[in-house]
Amino acid sequence: MDTTALRSAYDRLLDAAALPGLGDADDGDDADDADDADDGGWNADRILAHLLSVDAATAAVALGVVAGSRPTFDNRISLDTWNLDRIIAEHAGRADLMAHVRSQAAVLCDIADRLSEEAASVLVPSLLLSNGALVLDQPIPLAGLVDGLAENHVPGHTQQLLDLRVATPGHA
Repeated sequence: MDTTALRSAYDRLLDAAALPGLGDADDGDDADDADDADDGGWNADRILAHLLSVDAATAAVALGVVAGSRPTFDNRISLDTWNLDRIIAEHAGRADLMAHVRSQAAVLCDIADRLSEEAASVLVPSLLLSNGALVLDQPIPLAGLVDGLAENHVPGHTQQLLDLRVATPGHA
């Protein structure tokens, strides 16, 4: 697979995550998270934690295919606020989260770069939710799962980060 687009998408995302004015780090207090972002509480740290969860799951699926198993992809754990808060707590701040996203994205891309055409074409039963709505519930080729990160998922979260900056007073 060619991961040029995915690598570029992550570069843009990490540039956006490094911008000033994205709000404070997640304080672990769910009571005020609705104020953190317009999407129901996903501040920059939760977006980064979500990406870490999705990337790890995608890499695990790709390695499972290479190993000969028939894994499934289900993004519900990467949407769970308890899980996202756990991931955030394991890091020493946003810079540490960003460094982990950068290194994990590189691992995912390295795995995808090495996939054979046969492995990339293996159908993976996939369940994808977004904002509480079902987006996909059917098998898709492993390549489609990875390409979807580059085409939709990572750019969507890049825009989400940029929108956080715009929504912060004094950072128009």
